Amino acid sequence: MAMKTATTVAAAGPRGLRSLFSTLSTNFPFPSQPTANQSQRPQAEPSTNLFVSGLSKRTTDEGLRECFAKFGEVVHARVVKDRASGWSKGFGFVRYSKLEEAAAGIEGMDGKFLDGWVIFAEYARPRDTSPPPPPSYGGNRQ
Repeated sequence: MAMKTATTVAAAGPRGLRSLFSTLSTNFPFPSQPTANQSQRPQAEPSTNLFVSGLSKRTTDEGLRECFAKFGEVVHARVVKDRASGWSKGFGFVRYSKLEEAAAGIEGMDGKFLDGWVIFAEYARPRDTSPPPPPSYGGNRQ
């Protein structure tokens, strides 16, 4: 009897682990659909300004402009750089002249390769209008 239960557990074990680690499972590694208590990031309003993330350290303003110019007239393209090193911080902004061109730029470049890296393009969100908090110098010690 002990032998029979051991073989039953051993036979059920791999199937249980297989279903736990299967990539075909709907909840591997995380649930695909957010639950009700999880908040999704709000989508930005459509605009001519795009936020581009996932850029290589070697991506330049000119390279970003050339890549997005295939989809319309690029007014401005800028890769945000580190002040000290001068290397890209991995994101940038592209501004088109028309809203339709910006939508085509997102459609054409989101999830595509640029300089060997997969980049993501989306509408840029406006900056917060609230001023940053004043610096604290530790004056409220008790």
